Amino acid sequence: MKDVKPIIKSASFPNAFASDSEKKTQEYGLTIGQAIQYEWFKGEGSNCRFYSQRREFHEKRLYALGKQPISKYKNELAVDGDLSYLNLDWTPVPIIPKFVDIIVNGMSERVFSVKAYAQDAMSQSKKTKYQDMIEGQMIAKPMLETIAENTGANPFSVDPEQLPNTDEELSLYMQLNYKPAIEIAEETAINTVLDENDYQAIRKMVDYDITVIGVGMAKHEFQLGAGVVVSYVDPANVVYSYTEDPNFKDCFYWGEVKTVQVNELKKINPSLTNQDLVEISQYGRSWYNQYQRNDVYQNDMFSDDVCTLLYFNYKTTKTITYKKKLSEDGTVRFIEKDDTFNPPQEMMDDAGFERVSKTIDVWYEGVMVLGTTVILKWEMSKNMVRPKSASQHALSNYVACAPRMYHGVIDSTVGRMMPFADLIQMVHLKLQQVTSKMVPDGIFLDADGINEVDMGTGNAYTPDDALKLYFQTGSVVGRSYTQDGEFNNARVPITQLTASSGMGKAQMLIQSYNHYLDQIRTVTGLNEAVDATTPNPHALVGLQKLAALSSNTATRHILEGGLRIYKGLAEAITYRIADILEYSDFAEEFINQVGKYNASILRDINDLYIYDFGVFIEISPDSEQKAELDNNINIALKQGNIDIEDAIDIKEIKNIKLANQLIKLKRKTKQDRQERLAMQQQAMAAQQGMQQQQMKAQSDMQTMQVELQGKMQLKQAEVAFDIERVRNEADLKLMLMREEFEMNMQLKGLDLESLNQREDKKEEKKSERISQQNTQQSKLINQRKNNLPPLSFESNEDSLDGFDLAEFEPR
Repeated sequence: MKDVKPIIKSASFPNAFASDSEKKTQEYGLTIGQAIQYEWFKGEGSNCRFYSQRREFHEKRLYALGKQPISKYKNELAVDGDLSYLNLDWTPVPIIPKFVDIIVNGMSERVFSVKAYAQDAMSQSKKTKYQDMIEGQMIAKPMLETIAENTGANPFSVDPEQLPNTDEELSLYMQLNYKPAIEIAEETAINTVLDENDYQAIRKMVDYDITVIGVGMAKHEFQLGAGVVVSYVDPANVVYSYTEDPNFKDCFYWGEVKTVQVNELKKINPSLTNQDLVEISQYGRSWYNQYQRNDVYQNDMFSDDVCTLLYFNYKTTKTITYKKKLSEDGTVRFIEKDDTFNPPQEMMDDAGFERVSKTIDVWYEGVMVLGTTVILKWEMSKNMVRPKSASQHALSNYVACAPRMYHGVIDSTVGRMMPFADLIQMVHLKLQQVTSKMVPDGIFLDADGINEVDMGTGNAYTPDDALKLYFQTGSVVGRSYTQDGEFNNARVPITQLTASSGMGKAQMLIQSYNHYLDQIRTVTGLNEAVDATTPNPHALVGLQKLAALSSNTATRHILEGGLRIYKGLAEAITYRIADILEYSDFAEEFINQVGKYNASILRDINDLYIYDFGVFIEISPDSEQKAELDNNINIALKQGNIDIEDAIDIKEIKNIKLANQLIKLKRKTKQDRQERLAMQQQAMAAQQGMQQQQMKAQSDMQTMQVELQGKMQLKQAEVAFDIERVRNEADLKLMLMREEFEMNMQLKGLDLESLNQREDKKEEKKSERISQQNTQQSKLINQRKNNLPPLSFESNEDSLDGFDLAEFEPR
């Protein structure tokens, strides 16, 4: 195979003020690709910027897995490079993986959702109209309540109990209750795209990258047949323009380095010949030789048929030019021209037209074979992401965030732990050394002290017998005199030997181990409350929660970095959805895809591209914030300031600030409602008291009337009885008088005149008596009505034609 060398020559970016026609040429794209290549790949071996950064990321990822290289540890312990006297377990201590898992899994527990707010003129107009309607209902509430009471109809457009009373309550009401259907449709569409691309898995990888290497990246693009695609991007394979912005907002080029089989190149550029592919293959092998990347494909039978491609995006400008001509009938015509259209002002004045232009940002896409002068693709990007509020700008397909960046240098949490992890590993190896050199405890045996000891068995007492007796019973049999008969001061023949020379070293190493472990907790902010390896049994729960909250604060930048990437993807999806619905053949399929979650918003999704949205991320509260909110809710429930239904509504709000405001609003609303209810109850009690008094008075009046009627009826009956009796007596007397008259006519004929006088007088008395009875009856009636004292009546005339009526009862 021909020996070639990669072509990496000094290159700079082309003239940014070149014409649009020049920017479209392959040569212009090749110049950009070579400039990116020179910036990132100048140098040999791993000394270039790209592979140096990639090696750094690879090293941090190995530490995060607990599989870092052990060569540095061997160099520290080797004596002149000789390790033959060391028999150690070189396996790294997996300290860092535990802390990485704590951080990343802690991020996964934080749930957040996207909130879309329509900010175009039409949506703002609708919102203003709705707010004006609510304000009108607020002002006219007393009058509307009067209408409802008098007519029975409901003139309110919303529940009068939910109407705000102040401007502050109105603002909260609009935030909590006003949600147009178009915003719901947009949020559903964004969530659908993210769910279809399994963003939860992408999020975990992004959070892991931010924790381990300090930067996370993702990509959004539109693919035919697949729609909007959101994918994870490995930062180790990405190149970008120099930036000091943690969010990479000012990058004017992006690129990805990918290794592909040579036969895949024809899919990118079908015009390539076999000779071109052979030449590219030769450059691909030389690329790996120069940058020492042979280990990647050392076991691949197709290692000679691979090459490294640079997929890059470059941002530049495009001038859109029109010829504006006023016709004779008064109409205006716009004729599109290229950017070279620039006639003299005299010509435009004479012909009656003018030149109109505007400059917009555009992105070009290119694919270049690294180490060659071959560019496989160079064209203006399709379906560029443009915000409607600033359509002259175009967003990149890449979304990235490095929360801890300074002058382009990226710091990470794992990078802070690596020095102490190395020290912990060295302490671990030293501890193995000390442990391996430690010997067990032994004994000292005085042979002279046990020599020729008679055990009574006839056998000689040997040192072996003495050891067995000592280890089994703890007893020792010895001699006080030596073989020469000299006294040995009764020394014990067996003495315990304690080997403790390595204990102090081991204890010191263990203390060093714990010290470096504490240093990792210090530099990362992950204290024992989050680690929970050795929790303090005497620590109060509240203190442990505060310590855990401190750890959450120390790692908050990782959470915020993931949120920035999520927000950037959500905004890009918003703009891409608008393009899909307006221009793409994928529109109907996408509408049906979204509609399976909520069929009621299909009609709104059809008009989604008309609106312009702002995207905000609503993050769920952490455990400490939830506990504080639950405490406020419980206090309000115990004091009776809110109801259980209010507590349920409050807990559904993820925004802590809005939730606390809602607690205050519900509390105030219930107090006002209780005050109105108390006033109503007082009014009802007063009304009931008056009604009871009225009913009692009416009852007393009716009782009096019934009693009076009864007495009147009784009196009338008595009077009628008396009249009837008098009449009967009169009739009887009349009969007797007639008989007497007939009998006395003959006897008293002469007394006729006297008799007539008597009759006249009798009739006069009778009239007086009747008159007196009527008068007495009137007095009785007056007595009963006016409640006068009793009256005494005496009959003045009780005789009737010689009969004395006083003889009869009653008088």
